[in-house]
Amino acid sequence: MHEFRRVADRVRNWGRWGDDDELGTLNFITAAKLVEAAACVRAGKLFPLGADFDAQGPQGLAAPFRGNPIHLMTIDGGDAAAYAETVRGWGHEAAEFIGRVFDSGPMRFNDDYVIMPLQAATQWDALAHVYYEDKLYNGYPASAVTSFGATRCSIDKVDVKGITSRGVLLDVARHRGADFADPADPITPSELEAVASGQGVDIRSGDVLVVRTGWYGGFHQTPRNRAMVAAGLSWTCAEWMHGLEVAAVAADNVAVEHGAPEVDGAFLPMHMLCLRDMGMMLGELWDVDALAADCADDGVYEFQLTAPPLRVTGAVGTPLNPIALK
Repeated sequence: MHEFRRVADRVRNWGRWGDDDELGTLNFITAAKLVEAAACVRAGKLFPLGADFDAQGPQGLAAPFRGNPIHLMTIDGGDAAAYAETVRGWGHEAAEFIGRVFDSGPMRFNDDYVIMPLQAATQWDALAHVYYEDKLYNGYPASAVTSFGATRCSIDKVDVKGITSRGVLLDVARHRGADFADPADPITPSELEAVASGQGVDIRSGDVLVVRTGWYGGFHQTPRNRAMVAAGLSWTCAEWMHGLEVAAVAADNVAVEHGAPEVDGAFLPMHMLCLRDMGMMLGELWDVDALAADCADDGVYEFQLTAPPLRVTGAVGTPLNPIALK
């Protein structure tokens, strides 16, 4: 932990953008950066990067304290017949309301809802998601997260940023010549530099890095073998991204960072450094295979990334469907 603490001191951005800041490294996304991102759209190609939100996702295996989304229908195609045959006159307020709609004319409708953790599938981790030693990003007390929600560093605080910027794909799996990166081999800063160099792309202040490990595609092939262990970024990548002024980082795996322990006494040390010390949001479980195939085909690894969070007041994470435009 001694080296971890030294790195934490070097990368800590507390006060860098003011004592009341709750955006962290998203501050690197300036107006000029938005213009730069827009210029990345040249061919009119669009790639959704969101995973499916359904019962077949990785939660439960990857994170036992979370479940996969539960999708329920509240009104469906059989309800019109059921109303006519058995529900009419029952006295149930909702059924009577629907019955009045059905009786008024030919229009019928379906309705549904979802029960799920906000981090069930493709997601952003808000800065309030991880803390240590009773402090959130920018020195806010951990007690700012209550049973009513996070009063500081919650996901709704960042919607002013979009989040839109220049995205850069770093295809580690393809660089290694594998379908998916070996989970025994963490991704180091030097490897990320080699990937960027090999792809002919540079990394600039305000960029959002999107890392492909191949894990998400592998999960669908053999889910139980892949859900618990994933190749990811070494915790040392946090300081590397700090030096480059990266705005945020996302990956196609469960936690962005490497699944196996790297720092004694610290679970998910890159989460600790990025979210709590740097103020850098993490995007997890992004489906980037189609984008990666197109980037390999045309040799263009930059794009406009649009990944707005849901404005869930006080939440420490959000589901989303990011979009890459080329």
